[in-house]
Amino acid sequence: MVNIVHKFGGSSLSSAERYQAVANIILAHTEAGDCVVVSAAGKTTNTLVKLWQSYQQGDQQAVSDILLQLDNHQRTLIEQLLSPTARHAALNVLDQELALIAQQAQQQSLQEAALLAHGEVWSARLLATYLQQLGLEAKDVDARLLFTLNDGQLLHQKNQQACAELISAHCINVVTGFIAADCQANTVTLGRNGSDYSATLLSSYCHANQVSIWTDTQGVFSTDPRKVKKAIKYSKVCRGQANLLARLGNPVLHAKTLSPLKNTDIKLVVRSSYDTEASATEVVKEGYSKAKRFITTLENIDLLRIDQLRGGEIGELSQLIQHSLHHFVQNGDTYLLVPADATHQVVSHLQGRANIIESNLHGCAVVAPRNDVAQLFEQATQVLTEQSLTPRFSHQDTDYILLLTDQSIDSDVLTILHDKLINKGQELAIIVAGLGNVGEVFIEQLSQQLNRLQQHFSVKLVGLLRSRAMLFSPSGIALEQWQSQWQNEAIDYQQDDLLTRISELDYEHKVVIDITASEAFSELYPAFVNLDCHLISANKYAGTANNDWYQSLRRNLAERNLLWRYNTSVGAGLPINFALADLQNSGDSITHIEGVFSGTLSWLCSSYDGSVAFSELVLQAQQMGYTEPDPREDLSGRDMQRKLLILARELGLTLELDDIALTPLMPAQLAQGDWQSFLDNKQLLDDFIVEKAQSAATENKVLRYTGALTITDGKVTAKVGLAYATQGDALANLTPGDNIFVINSQWYSDNALVIQGPGAGKEVTAAGVHSDLYWLVQNLK
Repeated sequence: MVNIVHKFGGSSLSSAERYQAVANIILAHTEAGDCVVVSAAGKTTNTLVKLWQSYQQGDQQAVSDILLQLDNHQRTLIEQLLSPTARHAALNVLDQELALIAQQAQQQSLQEAALLAHGEVWSARLLATYLQQLGLEAKDVDARLLFTLNDGQLLHQKNQQACAELISAHCINVVTGFIAADCQANTVTLGRNGSDYSATLLSSYCHANQVSIWTDTQGVFSTDPRKVKKAIKYSKVCRGQANLLARLGNPVLHAKTLSPLKNTDIKLVVRSSYDTEASATEVVKEGYSKAKRFITTLENIDLLRIDQLRGGEIGELSQLIQHSLHHFVQNGDTYLLVPADATHQVVSHLQGRANIIESNLHGCAVVAPRNDVAQLFEQATQVLTEQSLTPRFSHQDTDYILLLTDQSIDSDVLTILHDKLINKGQELAIIVAGLGNVGEVFIEQLSQQLNRLQQHFSVKLVGLLRSRAMLFSPSGIALEQWQSQWQNEAIDYQQDDLLTRISELDYEHKVVIDITASEAFSELYPAFVNLDCHLISANKYAGTANNDWYQSLRRNLAERNLLWRYNTSVGAGLPINFALADLQNSGDSITHIEGVFSGTLSWLCSSYDGSVAFSELVLQAQQMGYTEPDPREDLSGRDMQRKLLILARELGLTLELDDIALTPLMPAQLAQGDWQSFLDNKQLLDDFIVEKAQSAATENKVLRYTGALTITDGKVTAKVGLAYATQGDALANLTPGDNIFVINSQWYSDNALVIQGPGAGKEVTAAGVHSDLYWLVQNLK
């Protein structure tokens, strides 16, 4: 029984290191009976095509040179991957095959398809041998024994029987892509990029559950992510749009790939062989995904008008030139888009029924939901005209538009088109974790904020999480009724359940907003990033985690063009992170940050004047809800320590939490035992504070609990603890409960920049989270 058919393209097998990476994927993602379809390694097929062209031109020296090039490439792979015994056998077979090619070239008996087939045969044989060397049961299978065509038509019944007989249920079957045989056992090819087609054919014949196309990109994007930085990776794409994109030149999927999956439930996913942790794009049946917007570019094409096009003729032409073709009807005439280097071949084949209307064209196609097409046609035409790219030919169809120009559409113009046409149709899904005081206020405020956010995106609250319960509604949770919906529909969940629900969301953008204080939940951030989620945190744990983990998360986010904002993790709603970023982005350099970053400790120290014992103030703060359930958590200073680390990392410093010296706001012995033990010994706290306050008073200063970070000549010192603030300065005049940040920099050296305001409270914290959300939407826009 075949569960999954995996397909690896040439770029995934371009070197010995890539073969090893593919082998690791196979070890992790296959079971006995599965199939692995392979293309020729790297540019091998292109090299074989050059050899064939040189042979046709009678250039024997070029044939010899190219054979040597092929020999060097394959020999290098074999020598780097195989053990001595296997290497010797593989090199002997390679020598024999190359000698036979040379002999056939001299004897003028070389056959094109049989020559091109060598690339896939070499890949399958080498990969199967390498897998055996790793201890995996594997065998290579020549697809010419599986797929037979008669006059270009697949013999489905015969092929299904051959697959049943030759695909083993007891090992990994490494199958050659791209090639098949005719009824006389002659080699035929399935077209350039035919290995994807081989994979879906094989899955159909073997009744597999899934086809995984492993590529050098992370999935199917709104446009070429190599040209447009903010290209959107879609988690789901319907088969109809995928097919249309393939005909219009999208390089990820190819037109014939999807045809064997018609009327089947076989799942097709596109994944990255370079980043196996990245989420895949699933190509699904119609109705299982909303229509998306795409832009694909066209290069060096000719536009032909065809008379009396016959049924099946486009397929014949595609087979003839080894390239997918797209045709359409405009004003009763049939037009065909043809790669310029294949135009002569197509025109000759059509024998007078084809006329070249425009030649040497470039341009783009915009694929979109049909209700959007007319508006996008006008917008795209306007953008190109503004960029001095007036279309020579345009076409508006049901599901796409076509604009053909004289000049190529470079990455700058493509980026503008993407911003104007694609971003406007995006949706943002919000998952909120933490439904306590701040979480509830955030959701209440969300209904008021939607009007501002909806100017740029359709924003929907789709998930709510509290402790071990979750509520998911992919079409959106009604904000006015979320509490009753939670009561009626929330279910218990495990981690895998949560990740599955997030992966199934069919949105261009997803953001997880973490308003918990859970370290365990913050440890899920890498998994959320792998599912292409942006992050907003009021939770401090991720920003203060082990530096290796933190930097890995940062790299992951950057590689996926994902954003992470956690302004409320320090200073609640105060814009401290924004300020630090702006100063650095404008060329300033921070030399010192000092302040009070805890609303609780701010209230305690600013309220203390000696008239009331400090321990009584602590109990008052506890009763008013200012402290943690056990106020010693506040008095420990660990919260301030974490906040200072977050600020340090915002400055690009690679500190760990233990690099910040910490002195608690209580004697060490009070941290031992339970809360009652603290109460029994609270006089120790009062004596401790009285002594410190008297010491400060002798210097005409007052007690404050601060965090301080200093950078001098590249050396960093950081500490959290009691400090003496001079009467009259900003720290000494702090309003009880406020946070304050005193920033010195190259530009603010003598007169510090001061940011002060409420550092706690559910309303200001929720508002700060909304500020981060608005910032995210602006950046996505």
